[in-house]
Amino acid sequence: MSENILNFTDKAIAHITKSLTRFPDGGFRLSVKKAGCTGYKYVPEIIPQPKVGDLHFTTEQGLRVYVDPQCLNFVKGTIVDLESKSLGHKQLVFNNPNVTGACGCGESFHLNEDQHG
Repeated sequence: MSENILNFTDKAIAHITKSLTRFPDGGFRLSVKKAGCTGYKYVPEIIPQPKVGDLHFTTEQGLRVYVDPQCLNFVKGTIVDLESKSLGHKQLVFNNPNVTGACGCGESFHLNEDQHG
């Protein structure tokens, strides 16, 4: 099931797992909201427990993952990775095959609305 929703690089798994030390029974949740200059923004969260109705799966590495069912079509097939930014800052990045455009600052993205209606 995870191959059809989200996939994670080893770097992303290690980073998220490290963040989960404060919630040993928690997991990683991804949702999408309307925001930014091009339409949508990812909302990644470290959560102590899933929200009612969340889709869920566990990666091969044991990471519990939850996805807001209302954004399944927006994120399906996305690869979650970790990139190093300036001054040693690390950030999750989302390589999403559904995205048709992104803003210049990289904070928001646009989707073909026809495929998500």
